[in-house]
Amino acid sequence: MAWTVLGKAFLIFMLRITDVSMGTVRTMMIIRGQRRWAAVIGFVEVTIWVLAIGQVIANLDTIWNIVGYSGGFAVGTLLGMWIESKLALGYAHMSIVSMTKGCEITDIIRKAGHGVTELRGEGHSGPVSMLTVVVARKQIAEIIRAVNSVDATAFITVEDTRQVVRGYSRLAK
Repeated sequence: MAWTVLGKAFLIFMLRITDVSMGTVRTMMIIRGQRRWAAVIGFVEVTIWVLAIGQVIANLDTIWNIVGYSGGFAVGTLLGMWIESKLALGYAHMSIVSMTKGCEITDIIRKAGHGVTELRGEGHSGPVSMLTVVVARKQIAEIIRAVNSVDATAFITVEDTRQVVRGYSRLAK
């Protein structure tokens, strides 16, 4: 097998990794309302895709180009997900339910500089504290660690939030 065939297949593989990972990040930008960045990323993404698919179509008789194209798609998907998790753009709404330590969790979250709303509720086993916190996605792990340090049995859910309007927070940090 000629090195040029493998080199072209590798180039296609790398182009697909790049454009597919950009597509994943672009999709997250759309979901988060970042229209301008989504458009810029989309322009570059499609330009790279045209170059990659052009190489595959021009050489359909070479299976290695198809393997490079498909493999690049798979690896690009994983890489895009990893990049997006590291960027952690946007906000999250966290709900925390504690049977006995609601006040202590509220205190530790507020001392960390976050706003938290505490409500009383009734759970399956009796009274509970229900806490809500809106944080930058990068701060989710910090809040979970703080909650676990006080109440390792607290029930925690995290939901993506598209937009935050007003409220007490340190979201800008």
